[in-house]
Amino acid sequence: MATLRLPPPALLVVAAFSRHDAALEWARQKLAARFGPIALASPPYAFHHTAYYEAQMGPGLVKLLWAFADLVPAESLAEIKLATNQLENELAQQKRYTEPRPLNLDPGLLTLGKFVLATTKDQQHRIYLGRGIFAEVTLRYRAGTYRPWPWTYADYREPLVLDFLGQARDYYRRRLRQ
Repeated sequence: MATLRLPPPALLVVAAFSRHDAALEWARQKLAARFGPIALASPPYAFHHTAYYEAQMGPGLVKLLWAFADLVPAESLAEIKLATNQLENELAQQKRYTEPRPLNLDPGLLTLGKFVLATTKDQQHRIYLGRGIFAEVTLRYRAGTYRPWPWTYADYREPLVLDFLGQARDYYRRRLRQ
């Protein structure tokens, strides 16, 4: 019989995108209040990889990623996705922006071997976590870098994103040693 071993805690990374700087700042403050301080932030980049979100969010979307200082339990991804969905809805209900969805928040968990994103959309390569949330191994760590799968979203293939996640992995490794 195998011995059960719990995985170490993971590094929470949240990708946020909007066309409104104020919405991104609002999200940063709300997420930090909920999940603790942000340890690393990627440079903002144009989210031009798909037109899927334009109908609800408008054109000219900007995306960035935040890695949080406090590690989280590996089993917390569904709960975190539900919390980020709640924040998106909270901002939308304020009606401060003309778009029905002024903000998108996508949480993921980074470990030494992979980066896993949460989603509400089922696909053949996703695992159901419960409460309407699925998990996708978006990137795997191999030969010194995170590498995409055939299903990896286009923006997670970008060198800027892969470089940021590599820096986040270095940070995470140091945190595990503490």
